[in-house]
Amino acid sequence: MNEDSVRGVDRRRLLGWSGLAAAGVVAGGAQLVGARPGHADPAPSGPIPPDTRPGGAYDRYVAGLAAQDKFSGVVLLAHQGRTVLSRSYGWADKERRIRNHQDVAFNLSSAGIPFPPVAVLQLLQQGRLTLTDTVGTHLDGIADDIAEQVNIHHLLTGTSGIDAPAPDVHRVFNSREEVHEYRRQWARQATLVAAPGSNDAANGHTAGGGAANAIAEQIVEAVTGTTFWDYMNEHVFGRAGMTGSAYYTRDQWLTDEHIAHPYMRQPDGSRVDGVRNLDKDSLSQQGPGENPGRSFIGNVFATGPDLVRFAEALRHATVLNRPYADLYTGSNGPGGHPTSFHAYSGVLHIVDGSQWVSGRGGGTGGVSANWNIYLDTGWVGVVLSNYDDLEEFGEILSREQQAITGQG
Repeated sequence: MNEDSVRGVDRRRLLGWSGLAAAGVVAGGAQLVGARPGHADPAPSGPIPPDTRPGGAYDRYVAGLAAQDKFSGVVLLAHQGRTVLSRSYGWADKERRIRNHQDVAFNLSSAGIPFPPVAVLQLLQQGRLTLTDTVGTHLDGIADDIAEQVNIHHLLTGTSGIDAPAPDVHRVFNSREEVHEYRRQWARQATLVAAPGSNDAANGHTAGGGAANAIAEQIVEAVTGTTFWDYMNEHVFGRAGMTGSAYYTRDQWLTDEHIAHPYMRQPDGSRVDGVRNLDKDSLSQQGPGENPGRSFIGNVFATGPDLVRFAEALRHATVLNRPYADLYTGSNGPGGHPTSFHAYSGVLHIVDGSQWVSGRGGGTGGVSANWNIYLDTGWVGVVLSNYDDLEEFGEILSREQQAITGQG
């Protein structure tokens, strides 16, 4: 998903936000809404809208889709750290008759992109790199113009201006080492196609975003001396208490009962378990021809409660120190569309004409995922599914927004 960035927003307003409002699915309904420095937590916005409650319009809509086998997964709505709605539908593993539930981890696809910048900012606060370090400061073998002109800030904000050959979505990988070497070589095929930091660089290119992410990951490895996946599992997910989330391998996907299998739509209308059928392709527009099981390792897997723990870790500055947690959600993008821009945490945009939302979506074979944080009112909406080709997925998100904002 390509996202526009814009200048001209109130930077102080955004840099001041110090945490994420998240679903309070942990015992006790702990307060998870972050405060802006010098400001109180978002004030209660009145009664909980009836459309967000169990039995409300949003709940009924998603339940109706699930009853028609048009949705499988979990949805969460929370307000100021307290769960308002939590539902699970369908099967995590049909073959073993394991149902989806709140402790099942889902492949996030591109919805996991907000996590890697946390690793970079951890290294920044330790003084081990700077955001203005060029790629060549840490890596060799990269094209000279990329090495000399593209910096870490560009990589994290989608403004690197690079492109790369389309990855081979049909190749089946069989080890972490094989994936690691492929991504190392692929990053070194990247070319500079727009001036870093410019509007043209922010427009996105065929495989440029993926290559930029791969380069950022390799910088983390160069600085830390460990694989990116291991660093993330220990220092980001581990420090945030995200015990059910990780960069899982295909072997774990096949054996762990707490990981949802991807069910991909087939030409005859059936759905097939992608991780058990690596020869099958997805027909979804989100990832035509893809099958995430082939990659062996690559995307973040997360549970609903772990998204809460990540938010809490940001608010309490346990995964990032306070100034860096603030920076994580600050304005970082160049000019573009006047109602959205890119922060290290992901894309921020305005809904209801009055409130900022930090959100990220993603999809691939057997995967549809999205999570939105309504910064000004303390709401959060999470939708995680192990189905692809969901015609109604956009409508689910629209109805989430309508339920929360009261705007039809």
